[in-house]
Amino acid sequence: PVLVESLLVFTMVLSVHAVVWDRFSWCAVALAVQAFYVQFKWDRLLQLGGAVFQFRGAANSGLLPASMVMPLLGVVMKERCRAAGIVYFERFGIVVASTGMLLALFLSVLAVGITKPVPTNTCILTGIAGSVIIYTMKHSLTVSEVIEVLEVLLIFVYLSMILLYLLPRCFTPGEALLVLGGVSFVLNQLIKRSLNVVEGRGDPIDFFLLVAVVGVVLLGLFFTVLFIFMDSGTWISSMFFHMMTAVLGLGVIMPWLYRLIQRNPLFWLLQFLFQTQTRLYLLVYWTFLAASACGMVFYQNAKRSSESKKHQASTITRKYFHFIVVATYVPGLIYDRQLLYVAAVLCLAVFIFLEYVRYFRIKPFGQTLRNLLSLFLDERDSGPLILTHIYLLLGMSLPVWLFPRSCAPKGTLPGAGALVPYSGVLAVGVGDTIASVFGSTMGEIKWPGTKKTFEGTMTAIFAQIIAVALILIFDSSVNLNSSYAWILASVSLVSLLEAYTTQIDNLLLPLYLQIMLMA
Repeated sequence: PVLVESLLVFTMVLSVHAVVWDRFSWCAVALAVQAFYVQFKWDRLLQLGGAVFQFRGAANSGLLPASMVMPLLGVVMKERCRAAGIVYFERFGIVVASTGMLLALFLSVLAVGITKPVPTNTCILTGIAGSVIIYTMKHSLTVSEVIEVLEVLLIFVYLSMILLYLLPRCFTPGEALLVLGGVSFVLNQLIKRSLNVVEGRGDPIDFFLLVAVVGVVLLGLFFTVLFIFMDSGTWISSMFFHMMTAVLGLGVIMPWLYRLIQRNPLFWLLQFLFQTQTRLYLLVYWTFLAASACGMVFYQNAKRSSESKKHQASTITRKYFHFIVVATYVPGLIYDRQLLYVAAVLCLAVFIFLEYVRYFRIKPFGQTLRNLLSLFLDERDSGPLILTHIYLLLGMSLPVWLFPRSCAPKGTLPGAGALVPYSGVLAVGVGDTIASVFGSTMGEIKWPGTKKTFEGTMTAIFAQIIAVALILIFDSSVNLNSSYAWILASVSLVSLLEAYTTQIDNLLLPLYLQIMLMA
């Protein structure tokens, strides 16, 4: 399975390389080759228990698929913005690609350094790939961009040491690279923009995303350190938690956002949410869907208490939430993408806050949340945190957040790029859901070395093609310009990756589909 997963990733890397064909795509190919070899060193370290931190079990290291996400995303973003003539975001794409390559190289060097005996061939390969990448960066980046890349690396190193120690068994090395690398990049962008505020420059919704992500991460770090010294399950601790959340929210996060958008954040948010009648209708519709999702959680828990304490939610029951998410995102993508962007940020902040309440057993809802959510646990939730629902939200939202709006003057990219915001809906909402439902109920032919079935994968590909046809009918802004063969190939590769990867598919699949569609 690891070899097939690597082959699929290589195919996507070479597809992007064939389209872009510049020095950065050559660097991506070099990085992929060395990550393939280093991945086996990480796998060996995980099996022998010598990987410094405790990583998630029942999965391989996932270094190759995770290493290629940021570099490929930066390369395709650079190419799209160069074609649109937007120099600022072309340079931004180069910084994203360079940062991704440097973070992946750091993890590779770490694995090689702690492997005993020292793997000579892998060391040489990592040295050659690193030399090629650093030489390219030296001749492509300005001094300020080099400093920016090194800042992200520094934040990533410290954040990894803190969070991987505090949260054992929550991530594989690849997932840690993706999640913590993304958080490090966002934190660095927020610091950079806070120091260089220019009135009227930058979209408020982008600043809202940066502040929300950094705010909830800092909140979690603060309370994790605090509750080392006091019991988090008492009423006094719970009152202190709520009080300090309000203080940090109103005393740090709000003023920070005010400095960036130059107006009162609460008034701006209320004005934004209720600006048009369409937004009101969408908010009412989303509230109804959220209530039905909560109703499903309560119903399944009532069913468990009446049947058996050992009862766990079935795959089909868990995929019900995927259908709700699709029903949430599709109207937002068609009618108002900016509202969907902001609503997804708010939802992410709420999800992470509720996870803090559950994890720290904050009264009055902490223990209740633990009991309710334990029903929906699967083998990937082996650590102290429950992250699958947050990964689902991220997988659906990242294509919307990472869509290069400034490089798409008419609000959409030409050709297959028009489907980029729908990457999460197609890969996770439709593909992964249909594959799981049909595979678990009717699948008989297993893919070699996995539990996934041939029937599930084929049905997922077919369902995504039907979904693309429906998007063409209902969303008038999508014009594919006869790029159907590329879309079919992209959907097929990502569906096969879903069958073979042991990483969090909710996070990985939408990003790879977005990269392929943007290319």
